[in-house]
Amino acid sequence: MLKALSDYRRLMRAGTALARHDVILPGEYQSRLPLPARIAGGVLRIFSGARGRPGERLARALESLGPAYIKLGQFLATRPDVFGSEVAGDLSRLKDKLPPFSMKQARAALAAEFGKAEAERLFSALSEPVAAASLAQVHRMELPDGARAVKILRPGIERQLELELSAMRRAARTIEGVSSESRRLRPIAFTETIATSMMRETDLRLEAGGADEMRAVNEKTGFFRVPRVDWERTGRRVLTAEWIEGTPLTAPGALDRSGLDRNKLANDIIQGFLASALDHGVFHADMHEGNAIITPEGRIALVDFGIIGRVGPIERRFLAEILWGFLKRDYVRIAEVHFEAGYVPSSQSVGDFAQALRSIGEPLFGRSAEDVSMGRVLLQLFDYTHTFGMVLRPELVLLQKTMVQVEGVARAIDPAVNIWNASEPVVGDWIRRNFGPEGAVRLVAENIRDVANRLKRLPEVMDRFEKSLEAEPTPPPKPERFAPWWGWFGLIGILGVAAAWAVRGF
Repeated sequence: MLKALSDYRRLMRAGTALARHDVILPGEYQSRLPLPARIAGGVLRIFSGARGRPGERLARALESLGPAYIKLGQFLATRPDVFGSEVAGDLSRLKDKLPPFSMKQARAALAAEFGKAEAERLFSALSEPVAAASLAQVHRMELPDGARAVKILRPGIERQLELELSAMRRAARTIEGVSSESRRLRPIAFTETIATSMMRETDLRLEAGGADEMRAVNEKTGFFRVPRVDWERTGRRVLTAEWIEGTPLTAPGALDRSGLDRNKLANDIIQGFLASALDHGVFHADMHEGNAIITPEGRIALVDFGIIGRVGPIERRFLAEILWGFLKRDYVRIAEVHFEAGYVPSSQSVGDFAQALRSIGEPLFGRSAEDVSMGRVLLQLFDYTHTFGMVLRPELVLLQKTMVQVEGVARAIDPAVNIWNASEPVVGDWIRRNFGPEGAVRLVAENIRDVANRLKRLPEVMDRFEKSLEAEPTPPPKPERFAPWWGWFGLIGILGVAAAWAVRGF
């Protein structure tokens, strides 16, 4: 009961912030709202005074609510199919910057992680913070063998995220419980994806492991530079890595350096992401401009590996065949891939879905590079999710988000880059290796190995089956009892108080 009240209080706080920024029942959507909603929206705007587009106002509201909501906004930016491309674009520019915490607190965090004496030995040259975000801040440290970047989590951030995520989960359960239309978008699963990602970011050992893995991958692909982890100075709440000299893409004039091959850099961004995702099944899943640095040698270095995306065999084939299908204008094959992966119900028509895909792909051809947008294709593709009963799988959320980010970074470097031409060599090579003779031989070998492994487990499976037949049947669970009447009245009373508190907050 107390946990529920805490969740409702936090949701009311979030609702208050959204109302102040004219996000609830915004004026731009007046014509689509019923009369009571229009009246309510007009009353809320009396207390608002917010300016800007709906997406800009939502971004400011989320920034004011703190780390969990900033991360939520970054994930919502991956859903242009729900919020529209303009709102998604505004959310993708959320500012994840906060004032730094003190050096005293930073030193205390290091002592708690490594012990006071060891922390003084390992981090004696720690500088003042050079950057601070919602979850952590970064310090520079000079050592005889080179500079280091030291990332330290904010004090108490884990508990703060747990409380906010609890409220978000309750909101998702409520939405999915009362709205049958929302179930197609799977708010509970989407919220769990966000929660899992956020909590993983609070264990910097996982980020260190991701950075080390991405370094190994990029040593093979050669597209990006990734800093080396200093494992001796890394723990659960502290991550130390090689300092990357260079200019962040977000810095003014970062791309104005003479001799910089902007087209090659833009192609490297696209091809590096695709090679990592398709060939190795792993990718940097937060590839915005703030995490990309141009080195003095003119290469792209990636930093901040708090979110690592993984692509299973089905998703890798799905991604490759969709891109290849659009490149070759084979819309029937794209449609078949959707059905084979189970993303579109078998009750739908392959021909009708291919016809819809043709309406997306054909307008791309014969247009200038600036107008050929992968993000626009994704947006239109997911526009058809409702029409054809397509269920958006949570495992595709990070992949979709990163593809849109990759295109945005590539176009920021070179607005004239042709996304599809840059993709073709990597995707074509993957298709040939996996569906040509080499792929057929590998598939046969994998199937033989899988059959052999299943035969080895057959006796164990049969033993378990026999035991299940001998086991007594489990009695059916007893139905849950409803809360007593005074519990419901108490909850209504608390919500009334919370509502009054929210209105007074205006």
